Amino acid sequence: MLERLKTLSLIILTVLSQLCLAQQKPQYTQYVFNNYLLNPALSGIENYTDVKAGYRSQWTGLEGAPVTGYLTINAPIGKNFVRGDATAFPAGGGINPSSRLYTQQYQAAEPHHGIGLTIVTDKTGPISQTTIDATYAYHLGLTSRLNLAVGVAGGFSHNVLNLSQVTLVNSLDPIFSNLDNNQWKPDLGFGVWAYAPDYFIGLSVQQLLPQNLFITTRNNTYQNKTVPHYFLTGGFKVFLNDDITFLPSVLLKMIKPVPTTFDINMKLSFRDKLWVGGSYRRDDSFATLAGINISSFVNVGYSYDFTTSQLRTVSSGTHEIVIGILLNNRYKVTCPQHTF
Repeated sequence: MLERLKTLSLIILTVLSQLCLAQQKPQYTQYVFNNYLLNPALSGIENYTDVKAGYRSQWTGLEGAPVTGYLTINAPIGKNFVRGDATAFPAGGGINPSSRLYTQQYQAAEPHHGIGLTIVTDKTGPISQTTIDATYAYHLGLTSRLNLAVGVAGGFSHNVLNLSQVTLVNSLDPIFSNLDNNQWKPDLGFGVWAYAPDYFIGLSVQQLLPQNLFITTRNNTYQNKTVPHYFLTGGFKVFLNDDITFLPSVLLKMIKPVPTTFDINMKLSFRDKLWVGGSYRRDDSFATLAGINISSFVNVGYSYDFTTSQLRTVSSGTHEIVIGILLNNRYKVTCPQHTF
């Protein structure tokens, strides 16, 4: 029993003192379904109010493994775009946005603003974090076919260490006596997003403001801080025929001092009705993905990660599901026009 208590204390101490040495923000396999989660520049990119709710259970079967839930909403502002987007379809959906014809007729979106809100909750063992950010973006057509959006996210995070889940061998441990286990911290992010009918590229950063977490002692051995998370992503379309489109994409994650990692995604879109795909995350997992556009009001995406790291011996994989709602969808489109 004593050895078990020592082990639990060591785990908690390691988590607290080494937070700055690992990815501190949640990761998503279904980010291809909602890039707005990683980049505020996508605020208002579509011609409707985009609402998404997601749930991710990572490393199922492992006690204390990360569980993430989120709700995002963003919408465009600007009459010329909302009521007269050059790429908006007539009522009923019109041209499939993954088709060759769509790319040939595409015109850059009218200049407009976008606003939004993200709420993300993430729990790992006794540590939970809720981040609430308001977002703003401005979209501008650089050429007749290329758009550029610049966005910012600002808000706060609520960080909690549940001490009732922490068992100590020594209750007088000076590290734990200096814990601030319930904190509110400011949050700031920034992003840019360039998009055309057949490709996109984006760069964003989260946690721009480094913050001390939980441990308040001045002993540098145990100080821990949040660090900026940089994301670089890009993708393009390959037309296999008039009904099937291949959409490869990549996401690079740069978080010092850990090594740069990446996701490689491959997606097959069957008109504007459904899609399937696969993903590889460096030194972590392979994943299968699928989604269906049920109507002009709702769509659903699901993914399952097959763990390839050492955690595969104690984990049965990772589940993630996302439900999308298209509000104020005046043109009755069934899938995104400006993102893929």
